[in-house]
Parts: sequence; structure tokens; C-alpha cells
Amino acid sequence: MAKLVVKDSQNRVLGDQVLLADQMFDRLLGLMFSNVSKGKAGLLLDPCNSIHTFFMRYPIDVLFLDGNDKIVKIIRKMKPWRLSLIYFKAHKVLEFEGGLIPDDLKSGDQLELVYV
Repeated sequence: MAKLVVKDSQNRVLGDQVLLADQMFDRLLGLMFSNVSKGKAGLLLDPCNSIHTFFMRYPIDVLFLDGNDKIVKIIRKMKPWRLSLIYFKAHKVLEFEGGLIPDDLKSGDQLELVYV
């Protein structure tokens, strides 16, 4: 899987070890059965517009992004065993350990995804 660095419009690094899940099995597996990550790790599901947290062991922060990497919806600290709604404007989903994204990040903010 490819790795990315994710920055917000203020040039803050949201994730410096973000893995790209662009294959069906990788997207299906997501973060299921994983342990809490250390540092600024995350997962980008592409394409994706809805998620679940079945078999998760910890809450996650979820960013739904449109095709231009603009935030469509944020779900903070989504608990295990939950389903999100389908966000039809979303094309990608970023997942981080719960509590890692800044409180002032909001829908409509632009993100920069840099492949490393």
C-alpha cells in the first residue's frame, strides 16, 4: 500500500503515516482488528462514501472527502460497532485514531494529500 502525508490548509500535518487502501480487500478490512496506532498514522479509503466500525477496538476520527480533497463531513471519535450514513458527495474517507484531528478542523476545509 502507498503512503501519504495529509496536511490541512494551515499546513498542519494531520497524518504522516497514512496508508492508501484502494483495493477492494484493503478497503473492506480497513482498520478492523487493528490496535491503537502510535503517532500520526491513518488510513485513506479510496473510493468510499460510507464506513462501519465493526470489529474495531477503539474510536476513530473520520473525514469524508470529495473528489478535490475538501472535507464533506467529520465524525469525531466514532465508537466501535457503528455505521455511518452514506455521504453521496464523498469520494474518499480518512480514518485516524479518535481525538487526533484538531478541534478547529471543519466541513469545507481543504486538505492536501501528498504521496511519499
